[in-house]
Amino acid sequence: MEKKINRRKFIKKAAYTIAGVELAYLVYDVMQVKERSESDKGLFKAGKLTSFESNRMYPFTEGRFYLSVLEDGGLLAISIKCTHLGCMVEADAKGFQCPCHASSFNKYGEVLSPPATRALDIFPVKIKEGEVLVDTNRPIKRKKFDKSQLTYA
Repeated sequence: MEKKINRRKFIKKAAYTIAGVELAYLVYDVMQVKERSESDKGLFKAGKLTSFESNRMYPFTEGRFYLSVLEDGGLLAISIKCTHLGCMVEADAKGFQCPCHASSFNKYGEVLSPPATRALDIFPVKIKEGEVLVDTNRPIKRKKFDKSQLTYA
């Protein structure tokens, strides 16, 4: 006996097949993203440690932070977002200035003049194989600067 497939059954099987292939692709794609995120963990590559001089501040607009290299070689990745209303702060020789509402911060990101009420956020810094890596996905809120916030080679 020959089995006949009518149009309705054919369309139903085709729809299930397409949905199954799409689901398999989605699962595969999610696994690929997970593997990539585990390998680089969203770290911003700032550059080789040897390319940074002490007592200087380096802007990374793409990463949305300033990398401050202190006199003793300590590294601090300071967010460019003002803690008052989120404007972009600008660096100068003394520290940071908010052009929107005139908040000012010292070189460690601590408030010198309001309306900002807390220090600029920082990002975790890692040094791996001589490369400076900044985790821009994990801002750290803080009230003031503490030496433990610095990263050393």
